[in-house]
Amino acid sequence: MRPFFMLIKCHLGKSYQVASALADAEIASEIFSIAGDHDLIVKFYVPETTDIGHFVNEKVHAINGIQDTKTMITFKAF
Repeated sequence: MRPFFMLIKCHLGKSYQVASALADAEIASEIFSIAGDHDLIVKFYVPETTDIGHFVNEKVHAINGIQDTKTMITFKAF
């Protein structure tokens, strides 16, 4: 499995709804609310053959209440 992270900025007042929708969709490994420029940081695991761009576009961006995202692809865990 291949991990990656996303920073998610939600529309005002929608961060709990977005977090719940991600949890209900069972596509995220971990979901945390954070302070700063973004509202959530989310850890995903996908099979090695998965196109992360398509996954993000089809599974994550389809969730209502998301304003912006930043995807961070990982290389190695220590």
